[in-house]
Amino acid sequence: MNPVVGLDVAKGESQVQAFLNNSKPYGKSFSIKHTREELDHFIGFLKEIEEVTGKMPMIILESTGHYHTPVIQYLEEQGVLYILLNPIISYQAKKSSLRKVKTDAIDAYQLCVLYYKEDFEPHKIRGIKLLDLRNLSRQQEIVTNMYVEAKLQFHTSLDQVFPEYRKVFGDLFSKVSLLMLKEYPTSEAVLTVGESKLAESVMEFCPSRSGQWAWEKSKKIMDSASRNPFRTNVYQSHLINLRMYIELLFQYQGHLSDLEERIVALANEVEEYKIIQSIPGIGEKIAATIISKIGEIDRFNHPKKLVAFAGVDPSVHSSGKFTATINRITKRGSSRLRHSLYLAVLCGIRSSRNKKLKVFYDKKKSEGKPAKVAIVACMNKLLHWIYALLKRKETFLDLA
Repeated sequence: MNPVVGLDVAKGESQVQAFLNNSKPYGKSFSIKHTREELDHFIGFLKEIEEVTGKMPMIILESTGHYHTPVIQYLEEQGVLYILLNPIISYQAKKSSLRKVKTDAIDAYQLCVLYYKEDFEPHKIRGIKLLDLRNLSRQQEIVTNMYVEAKLQFHTSLDQVFPEYRKVFGDLFSKVSLLMLKEYPTSEAVLTVGESKLAESVMEFCPSRSGQWAWEKSKKIMDSASRNPFRTNVYQSHLINLRMYIELLFQYQGHLSDLEERIVALANEVEEYKIIQSIPGIGEKIAATIISKIGEIDRFNHPKKLVAFAGVDPSVHSSGKFTATINRITKRGSSRLRHSLYLAVLCGIRSSRNKKLKVFYDKKKSEGKPAKVAIVACMNKLLHWIYALLKRKETFLDLA
C-alpha cells in the first residue's frame, strides 16, 4: 500500500483526508486546529494508518503564505516527511475537473488524488540553520520592497519641496545626503544659513571626507537652492511628509544592514555557502540568497529539477503539427533566486571573472542568440554547476 494524507491548510486550521492507496479513501474528511493538542492527535491518526498499511503515510499540502508554517514546523519536529506543493500545480489539477466544486474537504481529497498522478519529491528535514537563513532572506525581501516604496514616496515629497536637491549628491539616499536634507529641507533654510555653515554641517555628517569636498557640496546645495522653484514653503504638510520619509528611509537602511549581517554570519556556518562562493562572480550576498532559496540539494534528484525550481526552464507550446520555436522561461520559481543568478552571471562574464562561463556566453552569442537569451542559458548552466558542486561537496576548482 502507498498511503497519503492530504491537508488543505487555512488560517489556524486544516482539513484532513487520508487515502490507503490509489482510489481507496480512508474514513471521512475532518478538520484539525493548529494547536499542539490537535496536532498531537493528528500524529496519532498517522500512526493509526501506519498500523493498517504497515507504512507511515506521506503528507501532501499546499504552500499557503505563512499559514502552513506551524504545521510544517511540527511535522519536522516529529520527523515526518511531507510534500509542499506550489499552489500553481494543484490549481492546474483542479481545473481539469469537469465539476466546479470548491470546499476544503474536496481540496484535501484532490491533493491525495494528485499525489498518485504525479511523481513528487518529499521535502527533506531541513536544518535549523537553513530554515533561519530562508526566513531571514524572505524578511530581507519584504523589507527591501518596503524600502523601495518609501523611496518612491520620498521622491514625491521632495518634488513638492526641494526638487533641485536631487542633483547635489551622487547618492541621494546616502547618510550625509538625507541628514543635510533633514536639517535644511527648504531653499529658504539653505540660503539663510549660508555656504560656510553648510560646509560645517557636511563635515559633521560625513567626517571621513575632506574639507574641500565639503565646500564643493555646500556650494552645490546653495546653487540648487537658488534654482529651486519653491523659494518658500507654503504647505507645512509637505515638510512633515518629507521628514517622516527621511526617518523611514533611515530605519529601513538600518534593518537591511542588520539583516544582511545576520544572513552572511549565518550562511558562514553552512557548508554549502563556501562551496557556492567558490564559483567566480558569486559573492557573499548572492551566495547567501542562493543557498537560502535552494535549501538541501538532496531535494532534487536531477539538475533539471533544480532548473525548473528556479523557473529558468523554457516553456513548451505545441498543438497538432504546430510547435512554437520561441518559448519564454516559465518563471514559476523564486524570483529572488532568478535575480541572484542573473547578477551572478553578469559578474561572471564581465571582465571574464568566470572564464568558463564567459566562453559559454560567447559561444551562445556566436550562434546568433540575443544577449538576454545567452544570459538565461548561462543561468541554466550555472544551476547545473551548483547542483554538481553541492552533490559532490566540491569547490569550483575541482569541477572538471
